Amino acid sequence: MALLRRLNQLLLMLLILMVCVILYNKVHKAKASPGRTDVRASQRESHKPAPEGTEASEAVIPVVICAAQERMGGTMATINSIHSNTDASLFFYIITLRDAVQHVREYIGNSKLKGINYKIIEFNPMILKGRVRPDSSRPELLHPLNFVRFYLPLLIIKHRRVVYLDDDVIVQGDIQELYNMKLQPGHAAAFASDCDLPSTHEMVRSVGMQTTYMGFLDYRKREVRELGINPSDCSFNPGVFVADIEEWKRQKITLQLEKLMQQNFRDNLFSSAMAGGVATPPMLIAFYRKYTPINPLWHVRHLGWSPDTRYSDTFLREAQLLHWNGHFKPWDYPCVHKELWEKWYIPDPTGKFSLVRPNT
Repeated sequence: MALLRRLNQLLLMLLILMVCVILYNKVHKAKASPGRTDVRASQRESHKPAPEGTEASEAVIPVVICAAQERMGGTMATINSIHSNTDASLFFYIITLRDAVQHVREYIGNSKLKGINYKIIEFNPMILKGRVRPDSSRPELLHPLNFVRFYLPLLIIKHRRVVYLDDDVIVQGDIQELYNMKLQPGHAAAFASDCDLPSTHEMVRSVGMQTTYMGFLDYRKREVRELGINPSDCSFNPGVFVADIEEWKRQKITLQLEKLMQQNFRDNLFSSAMAGGVATPPMLIAFYRKYTPINPLWHVRHLGWSPDTRYSDTFLREAQLLHWNGHFKPWDYPCVHKELWEKWYIPDPTGKFSLVRPNT
């Protein structure tokens, strides 16, 4: 009898120990890894979530786009242009800061976009602490959402491939063509080279756009020269790209980008005084000679670099994607080719965002 009682006590102790182990593992699994702030402050589903299983399906094209409060109309125009020009199943990951979450929800829910499948992800800017040096010369380039693309595998965990787009983009073609492009073995992403489209060369010359690594990195610094990057090699624009998430994780691209940010924080290798600010150069370094080229017509850019230098209408009709990178945004004034952007603009039902136009 005494033996049976001791056996029962031992079993009870083992049961309690197992429960403690399970609880411990659950608690620590929920925490962010040591030394890293969780990039996602929270995830918020749309009022019309995708059908069960849709988000993780390989048949769905996941598109990542940021939504800053002050540029909300740009984000919605981009989404509208993508959604209107394809029959593919889409899932939009809309990354924003806490102050804009409700604005995103109301803009979509009370407009023609209310039928789209999407998820709002709140980006935690604390992830950038100690990695981005404050600089008042070009504060727009230091916006936390400029660094979202560094953390794609932490934000988008259910897809093997995603399309990332800036919010000053209009898609005129079928996004399936871009999404389905073949990436070369060992490449984690596809970008458009800054030297790839002869039709844009005149624009580049006229506005002084930077097209080589010399324009983005300070080669006077020993640390930059030791990178072994040819300063005359063509740069690329990271505002539009296709990412292989599995390959990105395998190569630890996010860790590479964070180390480059921390090195810049210490040594000021690519200050915001240079082209691209501090968000573009880490991408240029991490993917140096290790990316697949995008069809040039799928990233026609520089539309925002001059208030009066224009492309030909014929050329723009052939373009599959237009990018107003630069200071002169299509929702602002002055700007060029605004009619191509306004075609997809949806007025803000909340009234918080409005176009800047003369005599208004």
